[in-house]
Amino acid sequence: MASATILKSSFLPKRSEWAAASRSMTSRQPAAVCLTVRAGSYADELVKTAKTVASPGRGILAMDESNATCGKRLASIGLENTEANRQAYRTLLVSAPGLGQYISGAILFEETLYQSTTDGKKMVDVLVSQNIVPGIKVDKGLVPLAGSNDESWCQGLDGLASRCATYYQQGARFAKWRTVVSIPNGPSALAVKEAAWGLARYAAIAQDNGLVPIVEPEILLDGEHSIDKTFEVALKVWAEVFFYLAENNVLFEGILLKPSMVTPGAESKEKATAEQVANYTLKLLHRRIPPAVPGIMFLSGGQSEVEATQNLNAMNQRKNPWHVSFSYARALQNTCLKTWAGRPENVKAAQDTLLIRAQANSLAQLGKYTGEDESAESKKGMYVKNYSY
Repeated sequence: MASATILKSSFLPKRSEWAAASRSMTSRQPAAVCLTVRAGSYADELVKTAKTVASPGRGILAMDESNATCGKRLASIGLENTEANRQAYRTLLVSAPGLGQYISGAILFEETLYQSTTDGKKMVDVLVSQNIVPGIKVDKGLVPLAGSNDESWCQGLDGLASRCATYYQQGARFAKWRTVVSIPNGPSALAVKEAAWGLARYAAIAQDNGLVPIVEPEILLDGEHSIDKTFEVALKVWAEVFFYLAENNVLFEGILLKPSMVTPGAESKEKATAEQVANYTLKLLHRRIPPAVPGIMFLSGGQSEVEATQNLNAMNQRKNPWHVSFSYARALQNTCLKTWAGRPENVKAAQDTLLIRAQANSLAQLGKYTGEDESAESKKGMYVKNYSY
């Protein structure tokens, strides 16, 4: 197994290291801790995949809603939650002509990974033909966290290695694991630590089986808190996440992040401009995210389609050490879904709408989005309290 050794300054030395540190004072030699990062047999492939997904002008289409959540989306346009209807909608998405010009990766639900389009082609093959890397949701959802302040933890580590190996064979090349942190409920130190540890274990297991892990500790929009409070919590969460990623020997060059933007709570009277969101969010990234990480793929978290694009564009008005892009679900699909309305004759119009949103976010990734000719529908907020996939 390949390995690399790095020297890491010890912010919290162990008791035995205090003596060594004091002895070093006379010789002015800094104390150091040796940490081995196990890259594994997939190391080169992981780095290549991460760089492909984090390619200029492109981002991720998140279409990994569970069948239950997909059912809610279909119900909003008057359709039943059947496999045939889910297949028809997912076919519309993956087969949009030219989608790969703006989309580098697509996160799939397990059903979709094994599904074929309505004309019999494998969904995975259709994505690859458009130069889009297939990804897979691997967590098993949120459950109550005992001993916490009515908070949640994400389950799914049991059997994860075998699932990842199977998904790799099916054509997936990256994975997603979503856990959440709630500001109104604390967050408690227990919930933050559980979220960080779970993400780190998942990331190590995914890399060991050839999948680039998307690390996603979503800080929910729920609450009336200020943007400063969000920033404070995000600093704590990401410090904990990277501590445990290092503890689990995760290869930073072979991961992608899916953070929340730093915004006020959805129910706050305080409203932030795109420039304020960009300033707070980039300050967070510079304080917590190593430049070795190739891509920061933001979630939209209930923002309107236009708001999510504007905020991304504001962050790309300056040079960043990472690829700063998007991994949007509702913020790419909302207008598309309503345009389709379940009618075959609307497929092309719906795909055109998807391409308009994908292109807008592609321009935002390049810092060139202008916001011209946006529809009224694209400006509607999509916040849902206690949202779950």
